[in-house]
Amino acid sequence: MSDLPRKAVTRTAKLAALPLGFAGRATWGLGKRIGGKSAELVGRELQQRTAEQLFKVLGELKGGAMKFGQAMSVFESALPEEVAGPYRAALTKLQEAAPPMPTRTVHSVLDERLGEDWHDLFLEFEDKPSAAASIGQVHRAVWHDGREVAVKVQYPGAGEALLSDLNQLSRFARLLGPLIPGMDIKPLIAELRDRVSEELDYALEAQAQQAHADEFADDPDVLVPAVVHQCEQVLVTEWIDGIPLSEVITDGTQEQRDRAGQLLARFLFSGPSRTGLLHADPHPGNFRLLPIDPEDPDGEGGWRLGVLDFGTVDRLPGGLPSTIGDSLRMTLDGDAESVYDLLRDEGFVKESIELDPDAVLDYLLPIIEPAQVDEFAFSRGWMRSQAARVADPRSPAHQLGKQLNLPPAYLLIHRVTLSTIGVLCQLGATVRLRDELEEWLPGFVSEDEPTLEEGDSAAEA
Repeated sequence: MSDLPRKAVTRTAKLAALPLGFAGRATWGLGKRIGGKSAELVGRELQQRTAEQLFKVLGELKGGAMKFGQAMSVFESALPEEVAGPYRAALTKLQEAAPPMPTRTVHSVLDERLGEDWHDLFLEFEDKPSAAASIGQVHRAVWHDGREVAVKVQYPGAGEALLSDLNQLSRFARLLGPLIPGMDIKPLIAELRDRVSEELDYALEAQAQQAHADEFADDPDVLVPAVVHQCEQVLVTEWIDGIPLSEVITDGTQEQRDRAGQLLARFLFSGPSRTGLLHADPHPGNFRLLPIDPEDPDGEGGWRLGVLDFGTVDRLPGGLPSTIGDSLRMTLDGDAESVYDLLRDEGFVKESIELDPDAVLDYLLPIIEPAQVDEFAFSRGWMRSQAARVADPRSPAHQLGKQLNLPPAYLLIHRVTLSTIGVLCQLGATVRLRDELEEWLPGFVSEDEPTLEEGDSAAEA
């Protein structure tokens, strides 16, 4: 691939071929039905062929299409195994890599942004990128002070490409919907589009990353590389090695899966409490599992989580809203009326709609199953059962889910939580999720509940 396809005509033509391809396969599917194959079997074959074309086009385009593909890819665990299996490798590849920018383009960006003598800033600079993503690619280098660094260079025209792709994809949202049962694609695309300007601003990203690097500087479980230098279209941060989470998903030991899952949950819930920011792009390409001791590559002394890419964050100065913890706690307590009143007050149930509080509780309980037990084994099977329950038009859960509303303030939190659960299911990790909720989620532990010390003193009395 020679360069990022920036011309609107070229990009639109590639994306416009998607619905035509879908229509062609629908006709092919109809022929299969007439030929005697069951609707379910034909539907799965169509789903598989659709996904293969979709991810092929997304990977070639980068930009907003690539961004959408990464956001979608964490939900593959919701797909039937016989559908997900054949193209899981393509999804993993989408999370980790894309065709690189030509070297001449990289150098021209560095000439323009760092000055023509930019080579003097580095003792070494690798022209071959180590990673490529939706709006930029990363080069490994050695900074002039000897530190190993990651140099992120933004694709020229990335902003126009992002907006063009996402505007096109929003037109096809209805056609893309069947890929992920129970997932409304249009709000996802709209929300991604709203975040474009932030993600293109490397100054904002540098601020968010450094805030996390400072807060987690001495943390034994999480490592965030510090920012070394930032200017328009270029971001230089400290380099971290480690095993990409996508590789842990495909080849990791159960110990690595469980540890990665526990730390991912810990970072998700502790980050907003500690920094006032929520890392809002939790696909596996943004995380690394690395040994606590750099001299111990096998991780015999334990593992910690490396976190990358702070281009998309949700600003939560007070941490996660206590409404989430309150509603979870009351749901676990079986307090249907209080849960319903809280959801109505926060706008999850519109004033014009009346629902049965007990039905709402029955809808929520399976979703929060991981918080009901001391530890929970996340799996693709569990994720598929949840997706099927909500997606089946004949089910009460589907009918009730259509009547609930997601207030804008919770949209990004909801997507991040769903995405993280999707990654935990891909990992097949057993996680003590309740521990993290009790430690970090405001409202999850009632203020009336005694602490351990208070409980002990009360028992002694």
